[in-house]
Amino acid sequence: MNRPMPTSPRRRGPLLDVAVVGGGMVGAAAALALARAGFAVTLLEARPPTPWRAEDEIDLRVVGLAPSSIDLLEDLGVWTSIRESRVGPYAHMHVWDAASGAAIDFDAADEGRAWLGHIVENRLVQWTLWQALLAAGVHCRCPAEVVRHEVRADLVHLVLADGDELAARLLLVADGADSPLRMQAGIAVRGHDYGQRAVVAHVATARPHAQTAWQRFLPSGPLALLPLDDGRSSIVWSLPEDEAARVLALDDAAFCHALGVACDFRLGPILATTARAAFPLRLRLAERYQSERLALLGDAAHTVHPLAGQGVNLGLRDVAELREVLLAARVAGTDIGASHVLRRYARRRRSTDTLDALGFDALARVYAWRAPPLVAARALGVRFIDRCLPLKRRLAAHAAGR
Repeated sequence: MNRPMPTSPRRRGPLLDVAVVGGGMVGAAAALALARAGFAVTLLEARPPTPWRAEDEIDLRVVGLAPSSIDLLEDLGVWTSIRESRVGPYAHMHVWDAASGAAIDFDAADEGRAWLGHIVENRLVQWTLWQALLAAGVHCRCPAEVVRHEVRADLVHLVLADGDELAARLLLVADGADSPLRMQAGIAVRGHDYGQRAVVAHVATARPHAQTAWQRFLPSGPLALLPLDDGRSSIVWSLPEDEAARVLALDDAAFCHALGVACDFRLGPILATTARAAFPLRLRLAERYQSERLALLGDAAHTVHPLAGQGVNLGLRDVAELREVLLAARVAGTDIGASHVLRRYARRRRSTDTLDALGFDALARVYAWRAPPLVAARALGVRFIDRCLPLKRRLAAHAAGR
């Protein structure tokens, strides 16, 4: 439902090429990418980013940045700063099935690369992007809330909660999984809740993580141990709601023991843990990625299961695709907000995102099988993939965004 129109006098700014709503990692990257490409951009965000400082504890929310994401961040001129601040590179990945013991291994050397990816704090990526936005002269309005948007002829008008108005040729919506602007635009979503929560924490282990991302598939859900820069591991432990609540309520010693059992003590006993947090798991796909002079990016367009660690990577691929489409439109002398331009972006990204999201969903379901014949069949499949180098390389290249 739209809020009442503000009654205070409205102040109109200059005409923009692009207004980006949502200043998380994806929205900030989109604003910076388009500003660096020469578009007039304003970024609107409801809450200022939390400053990142090297002396602070590592943020509980981390992301595994794939090579495609690092390529984009390098192109935007921010990766060097992120890399030199605090990242956990990993060159190996070991995935194994608790029920059968079947395992698959990925090694960066097999792909001719130094690393498969880097574990980075969400807050560090967002903060670095915001510093680059300010240095690039991008107008960042924060706090700012869009209460209404309306398409008029060849422009979209935004009405803000403080009474200001903005006009742009294109509105980019990156305001999260529960996007108010997506709902205002009448774009429905489909999907389901998993009835699970992902428990996150940072833990110290008796054995080093060896720059390896470890993932064990349990009948209750996947458990990942991701290598951090300081030698600890970040865990993402997917559990049914009631079990997640029980695990969160354990004292540190009991939690460390339960986690050690869950990961089969692959890195030895769990020696210490930070405070824990949890967030709900769900699959959400927007039925379309564009409306009149509006395009969706990141979680506003798609929310996926974290088992493959691809959520933010998919969002950053949205950014790269959109930049390419808009630059091509500008070269052709075409209105960047024209429906056929936005349909080109939406068609390319939605088909790819849908295949990925449904693939992650199917994988989660397959690993939930408990019947012995199905477990045996799953083990055969995993062992076949591990021995079939061309298929394994294709999977690794897809995860890398290549």
